[in-house]
Amino acid sequence: MMKLSSLLEPALDDLLARLKPLLAVVRAGRRGAGAGVLAGDGLVLTNHHVVGKGRGIEVELADGQMFKAGLVADDPQVDLALLQISGGNGHAAVFSTAEPRPGEMVYAFGHPWGQRYVLTAGVLSARTFGRTPSGEIPLLRADLQLAPGNSGGPLLNAAGEVIGLNAMIFGGDQSVAIPSTLIRSFLEQARRSVPGLRHLEEVL
Repeated sequence: MMKLSSLLEPALDDLLARLKPLLAVVRAGRRGAGAGVLAGDGLVLTNHHVVGKGRGIEVELADGQMFKAGLVADDPQVDLALLQISGGNGHAAVFSTAEPRPGEMVYAFGHPWGQRYVLTAGVLSARTFGRTPSGEIPLLRADLQLAPGNSGGPLLNAAGEVIGLNAMIFGGDQSVAIPSTLIRSFLEQARRSVPGLRHLEEVL
């Protein structure tokens, strides 16, 4: 009988190949390297705590292209930031519109401890809430082990759609991610308030 792992490996290899062009390395001064998700032509989504005040940000794409990045939208309370670079690779992530279900298989994609483009599998544990100065926000918990370098990387469903953005800032005994509902709201606000971001409609 063929082992389950043998059946899954080709599917995971295919998923990794499809996802790799969507993930970036994000550096900001002395903060070390985090991850970012391509959110449209010249746009990279990451965590606020990865880029801080937005000084000296650099983005490296999977094909090796390096760019200086500007901070065009930021929400410290939700821990999201949107960066703009002068180029891209023609790829953009798909942000899920479906409600994730506890018990479903999920994947974290990032650069844990500096290891590039690592895909980790787990199970979505719960949809929960976290506290911010302005009130509660929804969060996703999963039994994934995250590490420095995963911050700003996507939490994905089995179809490769982004259901959340992994955020180390909230901590806890499991991984915590900002759900795609908040991400889409953040991107929509950026589209409305920042000139030149109308092409975000293609992602939303």
